[in-house]
Parts: sequence; structure tokens; C-alpha cells
Amino acid sequence: MLEKLPDFEKQLAELDGRLSDPEVTRDMKLYRQLMVDRSHLMPVVEALRELGQIVSDITDAEQMMRSEKDPDLVEMARDELSRLKEQQTVTENRCKMLLVPPDPLEGKNIIMEIRAGTGGEEAALFASDLYRMYTHYCERMGFRTEIMSLNETGLGGIKEIVLSVSGREVYGNLRWESGVHRVQRVPETESGGRIHTSACTVAVLPEMEETDIQIRQEDLKIDVMRAGGPGGQCVNTTDSAVRITHIPTGSVVIQQDEKSQIKNKAKAMRVLRARLFDLEESKKQKERAEARRSMVGSGDRSERIRTYNFPQNRLTDHRINLTLYKLDQVMQGNLDEVIEALKIAAGEAALKEA
Repeated sequence: MLEKLPDFEKQLAELDGRLSDPEVTRDMKLYRQLMVDRSHLMPVVEALRELGQIVSDITDAEQMMRSEKDPDLVEMARDELSRLKEQQTVTENRCKMLLVPPDPLEGKNIIMEIRAGTGGEEAALFASDLYRMYTHYCERMGFRTEIMSLNETGLGGIKEIVLSVSGREVYGNLRWESGVHRVQRVPETESGGRIHTSACTVAVLPEMEETDIQIRQEDLKIDVMRAGGPGGQCVNTTDSAVRITHIPTGSVVIQQDEKSQIKNKAKAMRVLRARLFDLEESKKQKERAEARRSMVGSGDRSERIRTYNFPQNRLTDHRINLTLYKLDQVMQGNLDEVIEALKIAAGEAALKEA
């Protein structure tokens, strides 16, 4: 990595030169793009310079250990070397992450879909647990969540929930949560104490603007109907529920949580745009499957990505062989360690691909 530093320093100097050019400052579009390029390059240069200094200090500490006769000074050098080696590992990981070209989707908000899979009511209860885990994480990160649709069971479980999550780099943090989440635990209704295995599916879709993906009006079939669900005032009295079918793909979105037909249609279109973009990306992934296969998996929602073993308080992420015996903390939204490990693995895979 350090071999790249002179090239990056040269690129940074060229960018600074262009940014000081009066012709460039008059072209705001070009100026903004160059500033974006610089904001990505500057942290790379700074991190590599820091890594270079650490490597130099390690060399000095090793030299002192070889040449110094005073046992106290040798011991000091050994302690310093140990500290520097730890610092080197941390800085190298940071450099790897910074060297990965920024994903244009990184800063997108997301549509997250959680669905109960195999396991009946226990799967629905686990879907509810996953929803709480993600909302706790979002609260800690300062992300805003909004439930777009919810289908609950009578015992407190969730058959399906769709929510939007907005904030800084939401997709970049949660993109690797797509896939099958498997749970192993003793259900509350199990009198014999046997461990049951259930599963839920999570989909994380980058939320697209109208300008990001074009949907032809003639490709849509829009039906309105009376909302279903529990009774109460203003429920089932107006045709407020909306079902949108995208004819070319057969994708169907039903939205009925709002009392306003207009609001339901707007929400349904947000979900539809995200799903259509996901379909297009999935096609591209399949076309380049071999080239794009990485340590963190394909992102395919049929892929088992993680196991939550409650009796052992163990979480295992199968894509990067990560095992943590702190499941209780993870379920409270403390996902940082898992997400950071996935980011590093993804960065390393992207560097190898590049």
C-alpha cells in the first residue's frame, strides 16, 4: 500500500492545482466534482502517511532492540514495538477501507423488508426481534426509521414489515444484512426444552429517487380498494388502499397503512422503485457472478448469512467466519463489531478484484 503513496500525493497536488484555477472555480459543476474527488483522496494520503510513519517507527524500535545493551531500554523498545504493531494493524485496515473506490449507492437511504420464513410463529417472533435489533442500532447511529407496512401475528410476532431508514451512509452500513437469518433457541411455548430452528429473510434495498430509475406509466396497473385490518373509525370506509403491479416484472406492492390514497400510492412507488432497482442489480450480478463473488457473499436473499444461537449466546456470520459470544448485546442493537468486520472483508475483496 505504501508504494502507492507517491502516486496519490501527485494526484492530490494536481487536484489542488486545478481547484485554484479561476476557470475551474467559475464552473460550479466541475468544481464540486473535483472537491468530491479531493475529499476521497485526502484521507487516503493522510492515512498512508500515518502508516509510513508507523512502519518507520517499527524499524527504529527493532533496531534499538538489536543494538541496545541496557536491559531497561530493550524492554522499553519491546513494549513500544508491541504498541506500534497493534497500531499498524488498525491503520492498515483503515487504509484498505479508504482505498476502495466509493460506491455511488453508499449514501442512499434504504427500504428494509423483514419476513418470517420457516418456523411458523417462532419465525414471526424472531422477525419481531430482528426489527427491534435494527431499530435500536438505527437509534444509536442517528438514523430515522419509518414503518411503511406491517403485518403482525396475534402473539406479538411479525409476518412481514417494510420500513424506510434514512440518514448518513445508511446503505453503506446496512447493505450486508440482506439474506437469510437463522435462529436456534427454545420457544416459550416449548415445554420439553427442545431447541427449534427458524429463519427470517431480510432485504436491504437502496431507495431510489424518481430521477434514478424511470418507470413508464403504461407499465403500471394501479388498483384501489378498501383497507383491511382491525376495525375502528375511518377504517374500511374509503378506498384508500393501493395495489401497484409492475406489468413487465410482475412485481406487486400493496400499501394501506395511510388513510390517504395519495400517501399510500407515494409509499408504494418508493418500495416499487427500490425493488425494480434491486432486480436490475441482481441481473447484473448474475452476469458477472464469478468476477463479483466475494468474501461477504453475493447479497442474495436466499443465502444463509448468519446464525443466532440463543442457548450459547453465540452469533455466527457464515460469510466471514466471524463468531461472537455476545448475542445478547447484538440483539440490543450493538452491531458495530459485525458491520465493521463485514466492511473490512468487503473492502479487501474489492481491492483484490481491482
